Amino acid sequence: MIVALDGTVLVVAQPSMRRDLGATVAQVQWTSTAYLLTVAAFLVVAGRLGDRYGHPRLAVIGVLGFAAASAGIALAPGVGWVIALRAAQGLFGALLQPATLALLRLAYPPDRLGTPVAIRTSAIGVAAAAGPLLGGLLVAHLGWRSVFVVNVPIALVIAALILAVRVREPERTGAGRPPLGSAALLVAAVAALVHALAGVPAYGWTAPPTLIGLGGAVGLAVLLVRWERRAAHPLVPAAVARSVPVMASMALLLTASGGLSGALFTATFLLQDVRGLGAFDTAVRLLPLTAVMVAGAPLAGIAQRRFGARRIALVGTGLVALGIAGLCTESFTGAGGAVLGAGFAAVMVTATGTVVGDAPPGYAGVIGGLKQTATNVGPALGIALAAGAGAGAGAGDGAAGAAAAGGTTPALLTLAALAAAGLLPASLLPGRPRGAAAGDLVGEDAGRRGERAPAAHRPADRERR
Repeated sequence: MIVALDGTVLVVAQPSMRRDLGATVAQVQWTSTAYLLTVAAFLVVAGRLGDRYGHPRLAVIGVLGFAAASAGIALAPGVGWVIALRAAQGLFGALLQPATLALLRLAYPPDRLGTPVAIRTSAIGVAAAAGPLLGGLLVAHLGWRSVFVVNVPIALVIAALILAVRVREPERTGAGRPPLGSAALLVAAVAALVHALAGVPAYGWTAPPTLIGLGGAVGLAVLLVRWERRAAHPLVPAAVARSVPVMASMALLLTASGGLSGALFTATFLLQDVRGLGAFDTAVRLLPLTAVMVAGAPLAGIAQRRFGARRIALVGTGLVALGIAGLCTESFTGAGGAVLGAGFAAVMVTATGTVVGDAPPGYAGVIGGLKQTATNVGPALGIALAAGAGAGAGAGDGAAGAAAAGGTTPALLTLAALAAAGLLPASLLPGRPRGAAAGDLVGEDAGRRGERAPAAHRPADRERR
C-alpha cells in the first residue's frame, strides 16, 4: 500500500519539485523512471532472497530502507540526489513487495487466501486513488518534500507490525551459492526492456534507441534462459517455471495491468491537455473507476471460491477489454470506467490468488517477485502502446489539442486488444473440479495434504539441497 501511495502522490508533486530544484523535464521524468527500472529489475531477485533468508527479515529491511530513502529525498539539495535516492527507494521497494505476498501464503492456508488477497487488492486501489488527492493537499500546504516525509511514520508502523506478528516459515530453499549470474542477467534484461518501453512516448517504436533497447532485452533474455538451464541453483526454479497456472497468471497480470495503465495514461492527456482540467479535478473524475475496483475486489474473492479461478478470470478479462473499448465514447466517469474497474478487480484477485496459492512449497518469494514484475512491466507496455497509437501526441491547445483527442480512440482500441489477449492465459487457470476441496481452487499443494503432488510442483532434488 505504501508503495502504491508513493507512486501516485509523486505525480502531483513533480511540477512543484521541478520549479523548486530548477530541474528539466527529462530530469523530473527520471525521478519516476529510476524507481520503475530498479523495482522492476530486482523483484525476482528479492523474492529469491526472501525464500533463502526469510521473508519477515526481508520485509523489515525493505520497509525501513524505503523510509530512509524517503527521508533522504525530503532533504535532497538537488535533483541528482532525488534521482539517486528514488533508485534506492526502488531497490528497497523490490525487497518489500514479494515479501508481502509470501507472508500471506505463510499466514493463511490456500483455501483461505481469497479474502486476504482481495483485501490487499482493495488497499492498493485505495492508496492509488488517494495518492493524487493527498498529494495535492500536501503540496499545496506543506510543499513537495512533505510527500516523502509522510512515508517515514507509515513505514515505521509497518515494520513494527511485521516484527510483532510471528508466522511459521517453511523450510528455506536455495541453500547453495546465490545465483549471481542469473540475477545479473535478469536485472539487465528487465532494465533494458522497461527503459526501452519508457522511451517509446518520446522516440516512437521504430527509433534506434527503442530498437536497440528491445533487441538488447531479447538477447539478454535468451542468455538468461541458457544460463538457467545449466545452473545448479537457478534463480527461477524448475518447479516454478513448469507451473502452468503460475505462468498463465503472470501473462494475465501483464496484459490486464498494461491495458488499465495505458487507458489511464490516455485519460490523463485527454482530460488535462484537451479538456483543460487540473490534476486534482482529473483525479476526482477517475475516482468512480477506482471505487468500483476497490468494492469489487472482495466480491471477486467470494466468486472465485464459488466458481473457480478460470471462470472469474475469463469474465474479468472480458470486462477489462470491454471497459477500455467503452471509454472511446465515455467521459471516463461513466459505464466504461465502472466496467473496467470491476473487470480489473476480478483479474487481480483471481490471478494473484492463483499465483500465491499455487506456489510450490518454499518458493512463495520468487513467485511473488515474478508477479510483481509482471504488474510493473505491464504498465510500461500499456503506456508505450498508447503513445505509439497516438495518445497525447501533440497535446495542447487548438489544432494540437484536436490531434491529441484524435489519437484517443486508436489508442484505446489498441489497449482493449492487449487486454483481450489475456483471455488465452485466463483459460489456462485452474477450474473448479467437481468434488474438489476448496483449497484446490487456488492450487494447494496436494503433497501437504497427504496426496501425491504433481511432478511440476516438486522442487528438483538439487534445489532442495
